[in-house]
Amino acid sequence: MKSRLAQQRLSDLLAQFPAVVLLGPRQTGKTTLALAQMTELTEMAGRAGETAHPNAFYLDLELPSAQRRLDDAEAFFAAHPNQLVILDEVQRMPGMFSILRGVIDQRRRSGEASAQFLLLGSASGVLLQQSSESLAGRVAQMELTPFQVREVLAPAAAAADMNRLWLRGGFPLSWLAKSDAASLTWRDAFITTYLERDIPALGPRIPSSTLRRLWTMLAHNQGELLDQSRLAGALGISGQTVGRYIDLLCDLMLVRRLPAWSGNVGKRLVRAPKVYVRDSGLVHALLGLHNLDAVLSHPVAGSSWEGFVIEQIVNAAPNAQASFFRTSNGAEVDLLLEFRKGQTWVIEVKRSSAPTVSRGLHLAAADLQASRKLLVAPVEQPYPMKEGIEVMSPLLAAGLAAEHDDAWTGALRHSQDT
Repeated sequence: MKSRLAQQRLSDLLAQFPAVVLLGPRQTGKTTLALAQMTELTEMAGRAGETAHPNAFYLDLELPSAQRRLDDAEAFFAAHPNQLVILDEVQRMPGMFSILRGVIDQRRRSGEASAQFLLLGSASGVLLQQSSESLAGRVAQMELTPFQVREVLAPAAAAADMNRLWLRGGFPLSWLAKSDAASLTWRDAFITTYLERDIPALGPRIPSSTLRRLWTMLAHNQGELLDQSRLAGALGISGQTVGRYIDLLCDLMLVRRLPAWSGNVGKRLVRAPKVYVRDSGLVHALLGLHNLDAVLSHPVAGSSWEGFVIEQIVNAAPNAQASFFRTSNGAEVDLLLEFRKGQTWVIEVKRSSAPTVSRGLHLAAADLQASRKLLVAPVEQPYPMKEGIEVMSPLLAAGLAAEHDDAWTGALRHSQDT
């Protein structure tokens, strides 16, 4: 397995900004990545002959003892100058951001321009809002997803390896499990822990059985247009409540709302978003699909693969605008990427290893004047088709998207503009 793609990105952002917010679902490896950053700083200090004090300090705010150490946060931070302070699960102390603003500015005046705070969190909405409001111009934000195909598979990876990642998903302990059965056991426990411990700890009083049913229904309806009324009727709750629950799952980075393209092509467009359970392994666990044969024989197979591929590509290009496109006359693409450089890609996803192009892709490419047309499927080698369509694997498509995204410049620019 390759090293995590996020490691160099995190180092670069810390070298540029006083604070970095590292977001991601629980169990994606945020703490491991942060501790690796501590080790790197310690080794750098050792090479420079600086041994007076550690260069980083870690606090897990899920522990009451760690929270007590921050009863007088300003005094605590003053006692650790010239150190990277790592605060894990920072959403547990939402008032911390207003304090950090003053501390960062004071440290800046003392000559500490960067690498002051690394803030880890597993609930994106609260953290993004608070960091943007309190730390504007002082913070960069990045997301740590479960393992992506570019991280765990070699360019010449066999189809079996791709299928294994699709089946198990990318959560490290699920992907690295000794068997498919052990992987499923881990994912089942992960889902239960989220429903019965992690979500209640964030404050919302939601019946775990209701949220499990909704999560499972979203897995059954993977990649379908969001119909809150239908979901509400099945669950016996209001459509507004369904919307709040889905908002929560999106905030926890477990579900993705993929918006419909909202531009103007002079045609009637579908406006409702599509909804995906982001990790394919969780899709399969929620539906009780224990191995690849069970997945392939289930009606969700095609939409599960579609969601898996979309996650790989969208996560590879975090600064591109991602949406889907569908008109009343049949023009449709599964994924539309609009890059900051002005390029527009239309992407169709197929599960077949001998894919055919739909009429909808041609219509959508013409409507949008697409600069690139991709057909992504489980193929071993890329090849061209008529009218400029490129057939390729998810691994190659994600790599090309990353190259065009200019992720570093975009991430830095975004943070400076907030």
